[in-house]
Amino acid sequence: MSVPDRAGVRGILAPVARLDRWLYVVFLAVLATCVLRYLERHGLGPEGVLVLAGAVLLAATFSLRPLLPARAPWPALWVVAVTVLWALLTLAAPSFAWCAAPLAFAVLQVLPFRAAVWVVVLMTAVVTAAELRLADGFDPTVIVGPIGIAVVAVVVYRALQREASARQRLLDELTDAQADLLSAQHRAGALAERNRMSREIHDSIGQRFASITLLLAATEQDWERRPALAHDHVRVAATTARDGLDEVRRVVHALPPVELADDTADALPIALRQLIDEIRAPLQARLHVHGEPAPLPTDVAGALLRSARGALANVVEHSGARHVAVSLTFQPDEVRLDVRDDGSGFTPDEVRAPADRGHGIAGIRDRAEGLGGRASVESAPGEGTTLSIALPLDAVR
Repeated sequence: MSVPDRAGVRGILAPVARLDRWLYVVFLAVLATCVLRYLERHGLGPEGVLVLAGAVLLAATFSLRPLLPARAPWPALWVVAVTVLWALLTLAAPSFAWCAAPLAFAVLQVLPFRAAVWVVVLMTAVVTAAELRLADGFDPTVIVGPIGIAVVAVVVYRALQREASARQRLLDELTDAQADLLSAQHRAGALAERNRMSREIHDSIGQRFASITLLLAATEQDWERRPALAHDHVRVAATTARDGLDEVRRVVHALPPVELADDTADALPIALRQLIDEIRAPLQARLHVHGEPAPLPTDVAGALLRSARGALANVVEHSGARHVAVSLTFQPDEVRLDVRDDGSGFTPDEVRAPADRGHGIAGIRDRAEGLGGRASVESAPGEGTTLSIALPLDAVR
């Protein structure tokens, strides 16, 4: 158990695992050896009884540290008690100076650096004074030796403390950086998923909404003059709305369009043909398939179908075109989709989709790039528009 000081700063050896147990064993072993040596040389006289009692009291006090409260002033009181008892024993019998090593380590574990240094200095002075009592004349090694050992020990463990603190700071910074990275990845993932859903919903139901709008407008015109035809318009609009709702559910669950449930080579051409059949007059639409149709990965086929749906919705809503041609080209290394209309056209560099109008061409481009492909737009005012999407087959298979 390591004890913090008043400010919550732990002793410089506090982080060392299992040090308490070894300090306790070593201290008691050295203390018992010193007692036996004293009794062997001096016997159990009056002074011997006092030394023995002091040693027992010191052992008991040293053993109390794990049981003391961590709050001040108990750690400081414990240090005062053990150092005073040890100093009295050492001055009475210099052999007890050997207990200074484990006791100093225990103090270093309990107190912060500055306070621990002062205690070690006092203990060094006691050891020096006890050794001088036994020396014949002046012996400089009795002074320099304990001081040198104490200085080296304190400096080494001060360096260890700083290294441990620096390592802990690095670990804390690494932990914080990992937490920030996970949070950023979570935010990026959430943003990417939101953009995906927004893009797919826009391109999946954009044409259906455009068709519903045209059907309802035709219904309003034919309601009184041709009620049967108006009812047909309403029925088709309801079917289109149901299909759009089902497509939204599939987008939310990251499922491919229902038209691509069959993953055969003709699945995408058939789905594109059905898509074109949904286009209402006066817009004339045609599908051209070039090359040998081949089975495509679900995400590639789904991306092309939804891109075609979004492009056709833009043609119906914005271009004023009378004709639109959809070309699907199978090549050995890529599959290509082109949507060409004869509408009013525009200047691509000058067009910025409003924030409330969905993704449009930008969403189609993002979808293609997400699969390793590319999307481009060629248009000019009065010259119609061509949207081209190419997805590499070797990168997606």
